[in-house]
Amino acid sequence: MPNPNLARLQDRLGHQFADAALLQRALTHRSHTDPSNERLEFLGDALLNTLVAELLFDHFPAYAEGRLTQLRAALVCNRTLAQIANELGLGDALQLGSGTAKTGGHRLDSILADAYEALVAAVYLDTGWQTCRDTVRRHFQPRLNAPNLTGGNAKSRLQEWLQARGEPRPDYQTLEICGPGHAQQFRVRCHVASIAGDYLGTGSTRRAAEQQAAAAALAQIEKHPPANSEKPKK
Repeated sequence: MPNPNLARLQDRLGHQFADAALLQRALTHRSHTDPSNERLEFLGDALLNTLVAELLFDHFPAYAEGRLTQLRAALVCNRTLAQIANELGLGDALQLGSGTAKTGGHRLDSILADAYEALVAAVYLDTGWQTCRDTVRRHFQPRLNAPNLTGGNAKSRLQEWLQARGEPRPDYQTLEICGPGHAQQFRVRCHVASIAGDYLGTGSTRRAAEQQAAAAALAQIEKHPPANSEKPKK
């Protein structure tokens, strides 16, 4: 009898496995049996780091290596991978040893993150690079503009940077609101006088658009630091 949890997982993943054994292996924790998903986890970790690096490289063309490395570390971490695993319902399909299952192993971030890495590797081995790439991008693309991605609020970080140098606060202006009431899109401009720039952002709320505009300003500051950027005014 087909396992409804496996069917649900594949539906949410958007991929039906040609090799069902690969999927089973990806979902087998070492507490259940050997071979487990650990070898797939190793491959999936490498694939994720490469694919997320490529996604960040494409999405943030102005960001330097240091910022891109920081963003990748913030994305390819247990917390984020476990969130994606939960969205897929991966925990319900895991094969765990009785002791690990009784202690709630299907809810542990570390186990979910490892299983997601194994699942990515299984997709790659089942269908190849392009399907794996498309799958990873679907999972990570919506997370790229999250305000807390780099460990801080972009508007707050921009304001703190300016205040530390005695510069005027940024000015935000809503340029456009379009779309129906239940699906509005805001277009916002952030003007930063001290670096003579206007930076644009869009989002489903005014705050989200302002965050994106502030992030664009920060990216410009990182790419072309003003002459006084290392010497805050007293």
